[in-house]
Amino acid sequence: MSTYTFVGSGIASLAGAVFLIRDGQVAGKDIVILEESHQFGGAFDAHGDAENGYFMSGSRMFEAMYQCTFDLLDSIPSASDPSISVREETDRANAEWPWHNKVRLVNRDGSIPDFHTMGFTERDRIDLVKIMAEPEHLLDGKRIVDCFQPHFFQSNFWFEWCTLFAFEPWHSAIEFKRYLQRFVHHFSTIDTQEGIYRSLLNQYDSFAVPIVNWLKERGVQFRFGVRVEDLGFASGEAITVTSIATLTDHGPEAIPVAPGDCVFVTNGSMTADKAFGSMTKAPGLDTSNHSGAWKLWEKLAQGRPAFGNPATFNGNIAESSWISYTVTVKDPLFLQLMERFSGSAPGTGGLITFKESSWLITLSIYHQPFFADQPEGVSVWWGYGLFHDRVGDYVKKRMVDCTGAEILEEVLGHLHFSAADQAAVMAASTCIPCAMPYITSQFMVRTGKDRPKVVPAGSTNLAFLGQYAEQPDDVVFTVEYSVRCAMTAVYTLLKLDRTPPPVYKGLHSPQVIVDAIRTLHR
Repeated sequence: MSTYTFVGSGIASLAGAVFLIRDGQVAGKDIVILEESHQFGGAFDAHGDAENGYFMSGSRMFEAMYQCTFDLLDSIPSASDPSISVREETDRANAEWPWHNKVRLVNRDGSIPDFHTMGFTERDRIDLVKIMAEPEHLLDGKRIVDCFQPHFFQSNFWFEWCTLFAFEPWHSAIEFKRYLQRFVHHFSTIDTQEGIYRSLLNQYDSFAVPIVNWLKERGVQFRFGVRVEDLGFASGEAITVTSIATLTDHGPEAIPVAPGDCVFVTNGSMTADKAFGSMTKAPGLDTSNHSGAWKLWEKLAQGRPAFGNPATFNGNIAESSWISYTVTVKDPLFLQLMERFSGSAPGTGGLITFKESSWLITLSIYHQPFFADQPEGVSVWWGYGLFHDRVGDYVKKRMVDCTGAEILEEVLGHLHFSAADQAAVMAASTCIPCAMPYITSQFMVRTGKDRPKVVPAGSTNLAFLGQYAEQPDDVVFTVEYSVRCAMTAVYTLLKLDRTPPPVYKGLHSPQVIVDAIRTLHR
């Protein structure tokens, strides 16, 4: 009987295991998921409690055109109501609490600019259309900033686009082009953010937990505390894994890979080496690069050009890192103040960005509750700053050096609440920051050869999964990308007569094009 081994327990591996069982008719007992940490979910990492504070690194944006993701979620019963699927639960939640942002951007003085106007010059429009039409190979090694004039980066469109997707000017022009094409249908609603989806709860409780429950019910084996250090390969031109070298709490362990077995490796990790702080402690930025996901890819890529170039992505932490923060509040005052400020009930208003803040702060107010065990009277919200190495406007320290209390103080300063209200919110809140050295490493400047294909040419039993495996047209930093590569890997290695749904291409829709052109002239 064949064995199917996944390295890493992020959404790509979890999805791959589901597709093996659902579409490949593989028995769950023949699937093993190896995880270096002691928690499943990868970037779906929402944990904590009401007393000490909830915390997470973040949540991924998704929308209706994530066809692979919804195909997956349609097969999984909801954790809160097993009579419906996770897809049905998500659809119902978004129908009940749809996004329509009434305040998307905020000026330094707390006033609301006309964020519906994109603020383009004619040159900005030409450059935007040009990069969308440029063949990818002509953008090899180029940054976004290489393709636009300085004015573009002061436009409302840039602030709204970059903070929705976490782009920075030095990121890859290739990835920016892909995003423009992939999400062109969101041009016309980039200001109000209509059409952006959220899960009912955080994505760990809403997605990861029910998928893992489904897998465990079918006998899938999860082995935690297992670090994969290398793979052994058969000699010859074909790529055939013959063994898996691991390190466990009990020492080294070699796992044989027999003929007919398959190995799925998540190469690299955008949340590797993340560090959480507290109200009194800054998280610090871990630059040690000790994560097994990166070390394994580095080992595999040595002398194997087809396995990509990990140094492209993890070699410049200064340009791939930023800070997020999760705030737990035991007082309704903050949500009341925010609803008064934004005009939106919690969970319906989308992102709010302080466009002139030194840290480029964005915050998001969720529908409550946001955690499965969150008690009544406790609320949770989240935010991030893209420029963690800059000194704040109210707290004269770099964001990376700030405690949770100092980050919250900076955010409240930009909201311009009264001194009494700010003090009350501070007293009722626990802010836990998270520093992530590789959170946008998948956006680093690259060429077309820096990521391995999902199934490299000549591979008989090895596939790569996640944000650093190459797939045409689709975009990294999304759940959809991870699920699509899991589908591709399973269908290819098992030689199934199936293919993933095609990537949605709004550029083929006349109405989408008309709406996008109108947006360019707003």
